[in-house]
Amino acid sequence: MARPDTEPRADDERLDRLATVATRGDGDRDRLVVEAPFTGDPLGTVPACTAADADLAVRRARTAHHEWADRSFEERAAVVERFGDLLWDAREEFLDLLQLEGGKARRTGFEELLDVVSHCEYYGDAGDLLAPERREGAFGLLSPTRVNYHPRGVVTIVSPWNYPLTLSVSDAIPALLAGNGVVLKPDEHTPFVALRAVELLREAGLPPDVCQVVTGDGAELGESLVAGSDYVGFTGSVETGRLVAEQAGRNLVPCSLELGGKNPMLVLEDADLGTAVRGAIAGCFPNAGQLCVAPERTYVHDSLYETFVDRLVVATEALTLGSGSDLDTDVGSLASGEQLERVRAHVEDAREKGATVRTGGQHRPDVGPYAFEPTVLTDVTPEMDCFREETFGPVVAVYPVGSTREAIERANDTDYGLNACVFTESHDRGRAVAERLDAGTVSVNDPYITTLGATDAPMGGMKQSGLGRRHGPEGIRKYTDQQTVAVSRVGPVAPPSWVPGEWYTTALSAVVKLRRRF
Repeated sequence: MARPDTEPRADDERLDRLATVATRGDGDRDRLVVEAPFTGDPLGTVPACTAADADLAVRRARTAHHEWADRSFEERAAVVERFGDLLWDAREEFLDLLQLEGGKARRTGFEELLDVVSHCEYYGDAGDLLAPERREGAFGLLSPTRVNYHPRGVVTIVSPWNYPLTLSVSDAIPALLAGNGVVLKPDEHTPFVALRAVELLREAGLPPDVCQVVTGDGAELGESLVAGSDYVGFTGSVETGRLVAEQAGRNLVPCSLELGGKNPMLVLEDADLGTAVRGAIAGCFPNAGQLCVAPERTYVHDSLYETFVDRLVVATEALTLGSGSDLDTDVGSLASGEQLERVRAHVEDAREKGATVRTGGQHRPDVGPYAFEPTVLTDVTPEMDCFREETFGPVVAVYPVGSTREAIERANDTDYGLNACVFTESHDRGRAVAERLDAGTVSVNDPYITTLGATDAPMGGMKQSGLGRRHGPEGIRKYTDQQTVAVSRVGPVAPPSWVPGEWYTTALSAVVKLRRRF
């Protein structure tokens, strides 16, 4: 059902001021129009930055990062912690921006904001992750060895439109804490959230040039940003990720990529049906299904299949679809006309080829220009586009399976490997099944929050779902160059000129023998 609530309101003067945070050189710039998905009307404009602007942003960040890196970790952490406090205090403003730019339900925006606050807390206390670390030396106490973690220099973060706060700022926080300068390239559909976040970082005490924002078209800016940076973090489609990886490879710039997913949900024969249905609702429809970890394929044991589908349909039809600024609306709008066409094309293709639309399946212009009903499909077959392609919308296909083995095999039958979830009464069985799934994160009896919210544990994809990890120690150390320093307490490890070669190799053999023994 739809909920006709009051929509969040834009402050034109405020948006105009935020646009000035973007990095740009001298002279006028063309403007990009940012659309409000709830209405389809223009929300505001930002500069269409050029390759020269991107070069300028990288230069500024590189110059500023040296002074920033010279500060102690504790000083840098104090800025990040103040930012977290300021962000929390400004949460209503950010929730308005998240809704205005992205069309998401306010509750989904609140979860996104909480993710950034938790990153500030976690990485603000993570100084030990970058402290010099003792390692075992080649000759024990005779060659003490340690590893130092140095900032890379300039980190460019290219973030998508679906989670514009967490996928830009939550990645920027560890990069800044590691002592780097940062250049943010937000998606052209959702630039204002990143602009406001950087404004707030500066208010928290971040030196002005350490974090830059360039707004504009990725194709125009991408090559300059990659070539000028020392590390690139990209979140987005597989197709664009390949281009980023190719450009990074040509310039020998390391990168991390979080790309698409076609995530499976497994409901084993011993699962609690109520828990499984709640998990499907909680996983498939937040942000109108526009999140990379949402389950789009649900495999249910034959013995539970019909009952599960019936209960899932009832629960889906109880969801509220709307554009309001309240916290009770369940599903907001799709983000753009392009997203609407993709979702509608997948559903229509499935319908025409024999799939059953159990509920939903309709565009709802009475709610908003890009609103689409939460949809449950059955009888989906391999020739349908939604069978293997990522829909990235409020659509889930449910399939019966005869055994756990079949569920695992079908879950792994994909080019993607980002996220998966397993529902079962046995936690041990859930863990055992999870270990057999080709996915970077797997939750048991929850769709994704338990893994996504585990900030101390790495998150990322297998197969074509990406390279590298965010979160945890891996999520901050990737922004550093790791340097090994070893001290020899006996001078050069080489034989004196007067020692015969046979004596030298015999002595080294004795050392190896002792090490292998003890």
